[in-house]
Amino acid sequence: QRRSLAPSQLAKRKAGDEEEEWHPPTSRKRQKPVSETESGECYRSPFRKPLAQLTNRPQCLDSTQHEAFIRSILSKPFKVPIPNYKGPLGLRALGIKRAGLRSPLHDPFEEGALVLYEPPLLSAHDQLKIDKDKAPVHVVVDPVLSRVLRPHQREGVKFLWECVTSRRIPGSHGCIMADEMGLGKTLQCITLMWTLLRQSPDCKPEIDKAMVVSPSSLVRNWYNEVEKWLGGRIQPLAIDGGSKEEIDRKLVGFMNQRGLRVPSPILIISYETFRLHAEALQKGSVGLVICDEGHRLKNSENQTYQALNSLNTPRRVLISGTPIQNDLLEYFSLVHFVNSGILGTAQEFKRHFEIPILKGRDADASEAERHKGEERLKELISIVNRCLIRRTSDILSKYLPVKIEQVVCCRLTPLQAELYKNFLKQAKPVEELKEGKISVSSLSSITSLKKLCNHPALIHDKCVEEEEGFMGALDLFPAGYSTKSVEPQLSGKMLVLDYILAVTKSTSNDKVVLVSNYTQTLDLFEKLCRNRRYLYVRLDGTMSIKKRAKIVERFNSPSSPEFIFMLSSKAGGCGLNLIGANRLVMFDPDWNPANDEQAMARVWRDGQKKTCYIYRLLSTGTIEEKIFQRQTHKKALSSCVVDEEQDVERHFSLGELKELFTLNETTTSDTHDKIKCRRCVNGHQVRPPPEGSDCTSDLSQWNHCADKRGLQDSVLKAAWDAAVTFTFHHHSHEEQRGIP
Repeated sequence: QRRSLAPSQLAKRKAGDEEEEWHPPTSRKRQKPVSETESGECYRSPFRKPLAQLTNRPQCLDSTQHEAFIRSILSKPFKVPIPNYKGPLGLRALGIKRAGLRSPLHDPFEEGALVLYEPPLLSAHDQLKIDKDKAPVHVVVDPVLSRVLRPHQREGVKFLWECVTSRRIPGSHGCIMADEMGLGKTLQCITLMWTLLRQSPDCKPEIDKAMVVSPSSLVRNWYNEVEKWLGGRIQPLAIDGGSKEEIDRKLVGFMNQRGLRVPSPILIISYETFRLHAEALQKGSVGLVICDEGHRLKNSENQTYQALNSLNTPRRVLISGTPIQNDLLEYFSLVHFVNSGILGTAQEFKRHFEIPILKGRDADASEAERHKGEERLKELISIVNRCLIRRTSDILSKYLPVKIEQVVCCRLTPLQAELYKNFLKQAKPVEELKEGKISVSSLSSITSLKKLCNHPALIHDKCVEEEEGFMGALDLFPAGYSTKSVEPQLSGKMLVLDYILAVTKSTSNDKVVLVSNYTQTLDLFEKLCRNRRYLYVRLDGTMSIKKRAKIVERFNSPSSPEFIFMLSSKAGGCGLNLIGANRLVMFDPDWNPANDEQAMARVWRDGQKKTCYIYRLLSTGTIEEKIFQRQTHKKALSSCVVDEEQDVERHFSLGELKELFTLNETTTSDTHDKIKCRRCVNGHQVRPPPEGSDCTSDLSQWNHCADKRGLQDSVLKAAWDAAVTFTFHHHSHEEQRGIP
């Protein structure tokens, strides 16, 4: 008979049949179920025993026994159930405040620890009286960062921290990080942010949020740097694109974050995006603002400056490797942004500092004016140095290979010279200059002459249309000339560049960066590369931010086949790291020396393994040499105020700058003639400076002047006979190697 094996059915069967052997039913034919009462029998599985009712209850202990039992349990120390575990045992209970003195976040006595703040030493009597809950603690940089900081970077982090915590200037919380390019300003600022976000002498974070404002091309770079150095310990919010509604939503979310541990405490945003969405960021407060490439704030009247200045944040750090670019009033704007009021108002600054200093710097200044200018300069330096830190790239010579910078003067070709003289006769730009003021037509003339110095092809269209200054100039071009193909032999600088590229390609595996201010010149570079079958990449203002990062990464790879990186100085001169190349050609100069300095610093940076060669090409005796001379004047002013060099040569009278529109065909270097170099005899012969002479008053920023006999660079030597007339040299390791 078929029986159910379900437990509920087995429980109903008799317990008396426990020993009876059970046989499953053999018939598969469905039968009518028989109830237990009808059959009187109950079958169950021998594999399952019935549950027995519990009858043994625990004995009731008295209170003494119970207490002893509990104490025996609690007396056993907790042991972490992990083999060979030697970590902390979790002695601090959740929700219970730890008793005793407060302690710093990191050990200040560890070897190599970078201590930013050390509490004052207390006597034993004072230690008994002090409130333990208010005792200040050490502020120590996270060892993850302090281990990778170089000595000058450790000094920089300490300076920044003292400035933003108002320990250097009471009541002021700003500073300018003015280190030259390549000294690790980004790493120093990341260290500052991480320290402020995590600790303070009060044993709590100094700030809850920080903001980094940078050029759009560097937003992703900042994000990558934070990830690189902090390794996922923090999640920054980088905004480099998106719709207006999406960006506003992210910014509002960032500003609404509260508490000691906010999810995304660092916002990275571009100047352009900040200006467009400033309203959302002005509704709350931010603990720290860092402005990268801060020389963008040199004009206090522009919208970006005013939007940033209206932020509710006292702590402001401005990063700029070139704080002085054109004049002292721009310098005032930067200092006023970080520490408002320490130099007075703009009018007071101009009257008290700018006018006396510039008068004293002029080559035609009287002795009294020079003396007054030096006094005001010392006063300005003493005030600003409390909130500005500046180290030059000479420090890098300890960590980077040699850098040789050469200014190469290239003679004009006969076609260029004829076009140049023809333009000066027709346009008469000198007559447009009145008391040093440049009119719109004069600015147009400057641009035309600069393009002509690059290559006649750049002004060919103006010759065809016979614009002012180019009437009949088309007849000077060779018969059958076409702009569709580049002809290097028609331009002195292009001829020298062609030699430099050919010799570099055939004698080494070096890569080259070509920099120009004009995209039309980059077009010529492209034609030259296609003719010579050089592989190249190009970065200008038309390229998206994301694509820029990809091509830079690819070019820097040792396995990439690209030989040339073409760079527009306006679009990508700042912040890019192009260590894949070790030769850079600056094809044309900019009025602003900072733009050229930024562009030329792309290859001589951390990670560079080869000797670097920088070639700055100038057309001999032309407006390009005048621009270079003006750069020298501005850099001398910057050296005087920022670098505190006392013996910078008063190179050029301001009156000489009116000679822009002249052509000197008889000189090998108009700049060298004006400087009146005492190192050279008979124009070109190189010799060490005379004993006891003041070397800095000759060519303060160049170690050597040289003709072909004084050249050591084999690449430039090969190009000399083509069109080179003269060179200036700067060797980054001259002092270390004892070269006079």
